[in-house]
Amino acid sequence: MKALEQIRKPSKTEQKVARKSYLELAPAIKQIHSQQAEIEIDETKQKIKIPIRALKLLSEILKAMSLGVPISIVPVATEVTTQKAAEMLGCSRPYLVKLLEEGKIPFTKVGKHRRIKLEHVLQYKQQMKADQKQHLVDLMNLDEETGLYDT
Repeated sequence: MKALEQIRKPSKTEQKVARKSYLELAPAIKQIHSQQAEIEIDETKQKIKIPIRALKLLSEILKAMSLGVPISIVPVATEVTTQKAAEMLGCSRPYLVKLLEEGKIPFTKVGKHRRIKLEHVLQYKQQMKADQKQHLVDLMNLDEETGLYDT
């Protein structure tokens, strides 16, 4: 998947431009009360209508770029290989295959190859993080109950 492989950190110049653009765009978006906005390209004087959701996404992209965060836009319906999914989850490919076979992550088979929707990988990752957080809270509560947690 080329989009995920071509992610690179924004340059210092890109970060500066993105910061300035974000600081101007974010307050402007708050003033828009319709489902679309019209923007104008200064160099060409061309006016373009854009859905407000796309404008908000642009704002988030600029914010991330201004912080130097590498970003990529990938359609959620994109399918990934088991190797790519394992890399995204930070586990081995055999462990990921086990998760697939246990039904913890939906997948389809194309011939002998398994394909997983990026959306499902990201959902599982989010659930995994939420479970980890809950386990830590439970552990802290147990420590507190048994007097091991020093307050």
